[in-house]
Amino acid sequence: MKELLLKRKGKFIQYLAASFMFNIDRYVQMGIFALIMWAVEKGKDTNYSVVVIVTILASVYSAVSFVISRMLRIGYMRDTILDVRQQAFDKIMRMPFKQFSKKGKEIYLSNLINDINQFESDFFISFLNFLINSGMFIISFIILLCLDPVLAAGMFIASMLLYLVSSIFSKKTVALKEEVSTASEEFTQEISNTFHGLEILKLNRIEDKFLQKSISSIRKVERKKCISSVFTEGQRNIIQILSYIVTCGVMVYLCINFKYGMSLALATFIFQIASAMSFNLVEAFPLWNAMKASIRIYHKITDDEVEDKQKKEENQEGLDRIHSFDFKNEIVVSDVSFAYENKTILSHANFKIKKGKKYLIKGVSGAGKSTLMNLLSMTYDNYEGEIRVDGIEYKTIMEKTFHDKVAFIYQDVFLFEDTIRNNITLYKDLPKERVDFAAKACELDSVIADRKLGLDEPLSENGKNLSGGQRQRISIARAIAKQAEILFVDEGTSSLNEDLGKEIEKVFLSLPQTVIAISHRYYEGVTDQYDYVLEIKNGQIHQYEAKEYFGEAVTC
Repeated sequence: MKELLLKRKGKFIQYLAASFMFNIDRYVQMGIFALIMWAVEKGKDTNYSVVVIVTILASVYSAVSFVISRMLRIGYMRDTILDVRQQAFDKIMRMPFKQFSKKGKEIYLSNLINDINQFESDFFISFLNFLINSGMFIISFIILLCLDPVLAAGMFIASMLLYLVSSIFSKKTVALKEEVSTASEEFTQEISNTFHGLEILKLNRIEDKFLQKSISSIRKVERKKCISSVFTEGQRNIIQILSYIVTCGVMVYLCINFKYGMSLALATFIFQIASAMSFNLVEAFPLWNAMKASIRIYHKITDDEVEDKQKKEENQEGLDRIHSFDFKNEIVVSDVSFAYENKTILSHANFKIKKGKKYLIKGVSGAGKSTLMNLLSMTYDNYEGEIRVDGIEYKTIMEKTFHDKVAFIYQDVFLFEDTIRNNITLYKDLPKERVDFAAKACELDSVIADRKLGLDEPLSENGKNLSGGQRQRISIARAIAKQAEILFVDEGTSSLNEDLGKEIEKVFLSLPQTVIAISHRYYEGVTDQYDYVLEIKNGQIHQYEAKEYFGEAVTC
């Protein structure tokens, strides 16, 4: 958190200065009130024109200082919140896929929207007011120490007692804020599920049931928010009651001193200073608790705590991810077994993946094709045996270096509502020649030629203004432009018609990259151009040369 606030030291100093301007304004107001009391005490001997002029100048200062303070604060707050959003988004983008897939996408969406909005509203409002109130307390204590050391000592002791009372509420405040965050995540996921399945709900006339379920989720969120707000306000009221008791004691003390000759103006000023110490502390304590809760939310959405935990677990097993992925010759799978929920999927698998070759994974539904691809793509690492790339064990390879050199093509292609170019480059600054080559290699040049803006032609939502084959070609162009060394294809042609599927399969096989694909289809004269087939039967993996495998299949 410290690094976040001090990232822009100059603007942070401006923010502190802007906060301090509120303190000056408050003391100016106290001075004006004391001046008026002095004028009342002096009676007809007072020059009231001076009092009026000073009051007018003070009012002008209050208005000007408010505008200047806001201008100094708002830029810093905007930039800092942008940093939080970027950190939260970067955390999600850096997250290993197997870790990312453990939560629904709606949870991450809630983190990026609900949690950040909560942090923005709670933290900066609390932080600003905490600075103002704690600043008022410190300055008031120093002033009071100069004017009346005895009263200053008494106020300090009372303040410490108020602090002890406030600390009792601290943990509960943080816990309630976290409950609000969790309830918001659950609500976002619930609503997303309802919208995604809305067509099915309407066709089966069960939308009312899910409407009630959604309303229940809304009520849960609002109930958590209400409990949090009531608790926060309750602790503030308790401390305020104690503060009023302290203020009454101060008033009694000043009345006694006034009886023994203290001037009305001085008594008024001291009372305001003592009240500032008391009431500003009342405000500061709940704000401090709210800040702590906001900071917890910040760390939740920006810290790589899951990855850190995973690294600790790996270290306990004696494994460190210290090697970069460097695929020069072959990936060797040795005696690999994998089970899921006590069900054996693969048993003692042994085979090799040679660089530049094309591999087709075959097997009946449920045989373990996707499991095998997930093992080869480092999605799963809880296997027995060894998977080594040029002698380096998979479990010691840094996942980022692996994902930088591989690409994935799925049955359902996701395209951004952006230009064709940005959908190929995925917003990376790639050389124009590389992008043009990728588009040509995937035979996208005819598609681009039909567009007025070429590669800069914008696509509609998820590429709805393209055909299925064109959308799939863009996903292949991504892999080529990325210069991925391994291309994982999971049913990349199953949603296309026979002719389109055949053409796309030809593109896969014409690439220089290593291709590892899953497909249920057979395109005569094309599919047999794979180099090898990995067939899964009863947990065993059998490797064949493709021409031999499909030659036998045709003969049968």
